[in-house]
Amino acid sequence: MAGTVTLGVSIAVPEPHGSRLQRRRLGFGDAAAAGIPTHVTLLPPTAVEAAARPAIEEHLAGIAAAARPFRMRLYGTGTFRPLSPVVFVQVVEGGSACGWLQERVREDGGPLARELQFPYHPHVTVAHGIGEDAMDAAQADLARYEAAWTVAGFALYEQGGDGAWALRREFRFAPCPRQRRPASSAFERAQEAA
Repeated sequence: MAGTVTLGVSIAVPEPHGSRLQRRRLGFGDAAAAGIPTHVTLLPPTAVEAAARPAIEEHLAGIAAAARPFRMRLYGTGTFRPLSPVVFVQVVEGGSACGWLQERVREDGGPLARELQFPYHPHVTVAHGIGEDAMDAAQADLARYEAAWTVAGFALYEQGGDGAWALRREFRFAPCPRQRRPASSAFERAQEAA
């Protein structure tokens, strides 16, 4: 489609974890991993008019300004099989914050409004669309994988004609206040309710 681009919004898995998981994914035979930075998806691949990019970036900047840094922890594996040929590392801490963010990214009336094919489930894909034996190996080999960090923002990516994803812009969260106060923003209330 002329005049359109394919965008995605995600939280990057930082180093050394991102490269480590990408190498493992490649090792399981998932060649597409070479063009996919390791991430937790907030918006899956979405075709939009290229002219909408300024409005999209303004929308994402507003979401980031309303959010605060949060802790994310990965542990163990799961799969979406047989519904979808995916093996993933589980998000065991920070999932509610991811849920809040992805709802805001896709909100009705916004420039990225869309329905999802499946209910949202934050995760880090480590195998997709490869043979069943390789999927089983990925699920078993990373069953005790663990990583944790503080998420300080998210990013907008664009998919090129070769299928590879390129970083277009990062959106940093507002810093946490120094003194603890009652949760006042919708983001903070969602975090404390989790």
